[in-house]
Order: sequence, then C-alpha cells, then structure tokens
Amino acid sequence: MHVLGREDNAERVDVGDANRDDADDDRGDADRAPETAASPPTVRLGSFLARDGSAGAAVGVDADRPHASVVFGKRGTGKSYTLGVLAEGLADAPGVSPVVVDPMGVFGGLRAAGGRVIEPTVRPDEIPASAWPDLLGLDPTGGPGGLVWRVVADAVDGSAANTVDESGTDAGTTCPTIAELRDRVAATDAPPDARRAAANHLQLAATWGAFDADSPPVTDLAADGTPTVLDLSGVPEAAGEAVVRAVASGLYDARVDGALDRLPWLLVDEAHAFFGGVADPALRTLLTRGRAPGVSLVCATQRPGALPSVAVSQSDLLVCHRLTAERDVARLAEADATYLAGDLASRLPTGTGEALVVDDATETAHTVRVRERRTPHEGGSPRASDAAESEGPR
Repeated sequence: MHVLGREDNAERVDVGDANRDDADDDRGDADRAPETAASPPTVRLGSFLARDGSAGAAVGVDADRPHASVVFGKRGTGKSYTLGVLAEGLADAPGVSPVVVDPMGVFGGLRAAGGRVIEPTVRPDEIPASAWPDLLGLDPTGGPGGLVWRVVADAVDGSAANTVDESGTDAGTTCPTIAELRDRVAATDAPPDARRAAANHLQLAATWGAFDADSPPVTDLAADGTPTVLDLSGVPEAAGEAVVRAVASGLYDARVDGALDRLPWLLVDEAHAFFGGVADPALRTLLTRGRAPGVSLVCATQRPGALPSVAVSQSDLLVCHRLTAERDVARLAEADATYLAGDLASRLPTGTGEALVVDDATETAHTVRVRERRTPHEGGSPRASDAAESEGPR
C-alpha cells in the first residue's frame, strides 16, 4: 500500500504500475488497513486510478503523525463522502480520536462504526471574553459590546479565583451561566441603553442552545477513540462557530497540557463557514501549530476560494475532487507550483469519487478513486422520483 503523508513509505508503489489488479480492492474488510505491532496506523483511502480507468494499487493516509489536510470538491463530487471515509478509517486506527464537525447533518451513518452523534454544548467560559462581542454581533469598541467583554472577563476571572470553599478545599473553577452574565450586566453602572442591548444579545445567545455551564470538558470528545459527530444542523451560524472555537481550542490546549493521551483529528465539513469569524483563530492555530502537540485538522469545502490562503499553504495533504470555478482552482494551485505545474484544471478528475491527491511529504500528485464506505452515507441529494415512487400510482 502506498501511504500518503509518510516520508519513510516502505511500501511505496510506482504509479506507472498502478494499472495492475489490487488484491486489496474495495470490498468488505479489505477497506480496513491491516495493523500489526510493526506497522504505523494507516487509513485506507482507496486505490490509484490508472489512465484506462481501472483501479490499481491500494492507497492509504498516514495516521501515525499529525497532519493538516484539505478536501476540496464542488457539490456532488464526493467531498463529504471522502471525509466520511477518513473518519471510518480513523475509527479503526489505534491511538487517535476522530471528531467530526457536521453542519449539514450528513454523518449520522458513523454510528454503524461505533460512533456517537451529539448535539454539542460548550461552557460560556470556553469562549474568550474578547470574542464575545463578535459572537453576538456587537462592536467591541461600542457601549454594549465593550460591556459584554468586561462582564464576561470579570465573571471568568472571579470564578477562577474563587476555587476554594469555606473548608479550605479546592472546589474547582465554576463557570458562569448566560443568565448570570445577564444579571451582571444589569448590576453594572453602564448607561441603560448599553445594558439593555447587552442583555438582549445575551438572551439571544441563550436561545441558541449551545451554552451550558455544566457541559463536560472538550477532552471527553476524544478520550476513548470513539468517533464523535458534532451535529450542528439546524443551529444558528454563530452557535456553530462558538462550538468549533471551543472544541478546536480545547483539543489543542489539552494536548499542550498533557491532559489527552490520544492524538485528536478534527474533521470539519463546510469549513469555509467557520473561517473569518469567532472560530477562525482556533482553526488557524491548528493549521500553523497543531502538529507540535499532535492535533490534526482536516478542512472539507466546496468553496476552496473562500478559505484563507494559510489553509492550503499549511496543509501537507490535499484531496481535490472536481472543481470548475476559476477562483477555486487558483486556490488549489497555491499549494506548490513545482509539482502542480502545468494546466491544473485539466488534471482534475471528472468522475464522482475520483480525486487528485497532492502529497507534500513526497511532493507528488496522484489520481485516486476513493473506496466505498462501510457506513451509510447521508449526504446524497433527495430525488423527486423517489418520493413519487413511495407515494405509488395516482
């Protein structure tokens, strides 16, 4: 098997030989990368795609070391499907924990791989005080925005300092609730208009259902290796950004502090929706500094041009399905001109499930066919013909 992202690839296969039959083809348990005591964790991605369209040698993705990766593809070409394939493989790999951000509600099929699907909540103090005005759509330099910033900072600092009970026992840090933050706003000497606006915006945040002062720590999402799907479908955009900010920062901090043994993989579908807002700093931290503590990030999007340049420049593995928009193709070309020289658009595959894979570890590009998933894929578009068939003849 050729393993992408692994420089010391002892099983590297010459792409010129990729048209020979693959004994480990896309069937049943063959999709599971064999693990031995001597073999590093590997995720089975698929097979090389020969020029005649036949499947060649098996292709995997290294799961032994942390990686920053992107998965591109216009709607319907297999982007989310590929993200599910990676999540399946990571569920089988020892020593890692996949966490999937699911804005569209299409990864529920991972339950078949032992995964859990949750509607996540985070503690209010897991969002920095400086980010709260932006989260609530307030100007941080204005009256209401500045008031929220100050109230959250004071509440968090106060709860952190007040960790010893009357008996002298460390009681741990308590987290303020949204209701308590509103009470603190009302108790300030700020102008009435600022207090009213700040309180109203905090009340709006409470209706999102994304904040719970008693939420378990983020480390619980990745403690045992069980695939965890964060179902953000149906929640407001700001609530989703708050969850991604808290989870990305929490996983990074846990590895830096030594509070998490497993190497977490954060897989974010529709990633373009989480850059440029509250979640942006945490995702950029994973892209630029996540490798050192061992946190991997995979960003999947149908709009590569909407991602920041750092998402491509810092990625060591790119999986690109069909793209047609000039801006999106140009963003892919930012990866490295040396091994993506020539007419890039002409090299992109046209078939669903086919992808151009750019491996920075070996500075090579390959065309692959992504294997079939073992778990149900819920990202397909509904068909009117299916509805008509279920209704029967009229």
